[in-house]
Amino acid sequence: MTDAPIERESMEYDVVIVGGGPAGLSAAIRLKQLADEAGQELSIAVLEKGAEVGAHILSGAVVDPKALNELIPDWAEKGAPLNDPVKTDIFEVLGAAGSISLPTLFFPPLMSNHGCHIVSLGNVCRWLGEQAEAMGVEIYPGFPAADVIEEDGAIKGVVTGDFGLARDGGHKDGYQPGMELRGKYTLIAEGARGSLAKKLIGRYGLSEGKEPQKFGIGLKELWRVKPENHKPGMVKHTMGWPLDNSTGGGSFMYHYGDNLVSIGFVVHLNYKNPWISPFEEFQRLKTHPAIRDVLEGGERISYGARAITEGGFQSVPKLAFPGGALIGCSAGFVNVPRIKGSHNAMKTGMLAAESVFAAIGAGRAHDELAEYQTAYENSWVARDLKAVRNAKPLWSKFGTTIGIALGGLDMWCNTLFGGWSPFGTMGHGKTDAESTQPAEKFRKIDYPKPDGKLTFDRLSSVFISNTNHEEDQPVHLKVADMHLQKASELEVYGGPSARYCPAGVYEWIKDETTGEERFQINAQNCVHCKTCDIKDPNQNINWTTPEGGGGPMYAGM
Repeated sequence: MTDAPIERESMEYDVVIVGGGPAGLSAAIRLKQLADEAGQELSIAVLEKGAEVGAHILSGAVVDPKALNELIPDWAEKGAPLNDPVKTDIFEVLGAAGSISLPTLFFPPLMSNHGCHIVSLGNVCRWLGEQAEAMGVEIYPGFPAADVIEEDGAIKGVVTGDFGLARDGGHKDGYQPGMELRGKYTLIAEGARGSLAKKLIGRYGLSEGKEPQKFGIGLKELWRVKPENHKPGMVKHTMGWPLDNSTGGGSFMYHYGDNLVSIGFVVHLNYKNPWISPFEEFQRLKTHPAIRDVLEGGERISYGARAITEGGFQSVPKLAFPGGALIGCSAGFVNVPRIKGSHNAMKTGMLAAESVFAAIGAGRAHDELAEYQTAYENSWVARDLKAVRNAKPLWSKFGTTIGIALGGLDMWCNTLFGGWSPFGTMGHGKTDAESTQPAEKFRKIDYPKPDGKLTFDRLSSVFISNTNHEEDQPVHLKVADMHLQKASELEVYGGPSARYCPAGVYEWIKDETTGEERFQINAQNCVHCKTCDIKDPNQNINWTTPEGGGGPMYAGM
């Protein structure tokens, strides 16, 4: 006996876009622009899993306005929240007690932040959402896309998540099955390590022949500092302490707005030592004089964390599949040395929109958008990524000191010789999960306790991220084999999930009577960073979408 199929409501659109971030909203706006220019009607739906547009957006962010200039040339007149141009650009190497400034004069031109703006990317997305809605785009916040609709070998839309499921999978009062949103084309703009993108990449072999995608975890706090410590328009990046030479990463500090400072820390997730805690390393960073002197006496306003795609040029998968395409960080267009991806995300959304509009105009539907792949390969996005393609592999292979120097040389060669590199195009090798080594090879790290003024614990941090999930719902973090989790993740790798998670989701709890360790998942703490899906050494944890509207509610991030 089989369960009866779920009867779902269905809505038809020309285009369905999953994700209300820079890529998805840019695609929607560009589609409407093209339709208006041609005097045509085009129905577009944007699904956003956050409770509102911008709720789950987390970035530094220093934005290169290149794509925005193309999409909405009069963005300043229309009130786009890009009010803080970069005035000062600083790069420092930190030691345990001091720092050395590197003259940016010797950096490749592509590393300059001149002409860029310090922003809240969440607020930029809120503004883009307003522009899209004013043009007639239908935006549905609080509606995660839980699965794709596949018929006749093509994607024909998505299914939203069910509402009102109890933890055991039963139906609570007010249960509503998810809806089908069908479209001639479906654009996936979920951001880094999106659950549907992951499924589609595997189903259609989009990464065959490519290097594995690489990731970092970005942690960020928003502070309001004392006026005498605020330097409007100042951008500072650092590398070095507290990370050792074999662990990639660095920090950013951006001054903008009303005495606001964005302080963040990125750790490359290909680190080997399972005792490393990116969250604790971030807290340690803030005790360095170069950072502490700015933050002391200030107030921490918000906190969040998010995975960042770092594979670059050689890890970008095939972009089109039957019935749709990957755009933005679902495919991975971040320029790692610049710590920028929003401009590339927006441009790929625009390129996909142009390909979709042409296809619909030609009477096509549900086929493969080969034109989008070609447009990307001929675009400034591909050139942007190709110029820095070896920065990440060189860093990973040679460590921070030598790797950064070789990366600088490589970028200069690409700049001076039209994309030529003495290193060719290097590979990444292992996935980030495969990079983790057994715990017995390393010494445990004893991190200092937080002081509650400059450094903090995870739970107080999650509190100010405004994270909330309905507790009586199925756990959205799926462990495939709980026995493997104990036998390997804990007993071989020392239980790194309790350390790589920046939100206290995972705990290994010892029973005082039996001495047995039990894996506990505090799913309500999840800030949707996806690190567990990436870094679990056995790829035994699968991140799926929780009930709509759940997760963080970032303000000003």
